[in-house]
Amino acid sequence: MTSTPAPDGLQAAFLAHRERLLRFLRARGAGEAAEDLLHEVWLKVSAARPGPVAAPLAYLYRTANLVMIDRYRSENQARKRERAWSEATGATVPGVSDAPSGERVVIARQHARMVAAALDALGERPAAIFRRHRIDGVPQKAVAREFGVSLSTVESDLRRAYRAVLEIRERLDED
Repeated sequence: MTSTPAPDGLQAAFLAHRERLLRFLRARGAGEAAEDLLHEVWLKVSAARPGPVAAPLAYLYRTANLVMIDRYRSENQARKRERAWSEATGATVPGVSDAPSGERVVIARQHARMVAAALDALGERPAAIFRRHRIDGVPQKAVAREFGVSLSTVESDLRRAYRAVLEIRERLDED
């Protein structure tokens, strides 16, 4: 079993102030998405270049705020695109199916099998945790209780799963 180094710098500050950051996100209107937004903050912090940060807590609050703003803008843009698409295409055309083509269905199934295989390759627990959280919509804390592991273990397993899915997506985008 390999041991992971103890977190330092921003990661240590994040872990020490996790609950405060979660309350901050909820107070700013994140609601049920607060855990997911906090996970995005963790991903940014863990990917940050090492170096001293004068005020780590302020840095984390700023990062959390920016992640929330990004999420709000993304959702707002998606609503605008959906509305514009609906206006441009109008109602369903009589005699034309809204169902995807057979080719798209086959491709989607192939991609789903690739993702399932990549998740299964991570091991039973990470794959199951990913499915419970992302597919079933169970909050991270509830997943941790359900699997009898710590919240940081759930976050670690989710990071591994997201990385695996992202690698598949990048491979597919290259094709």
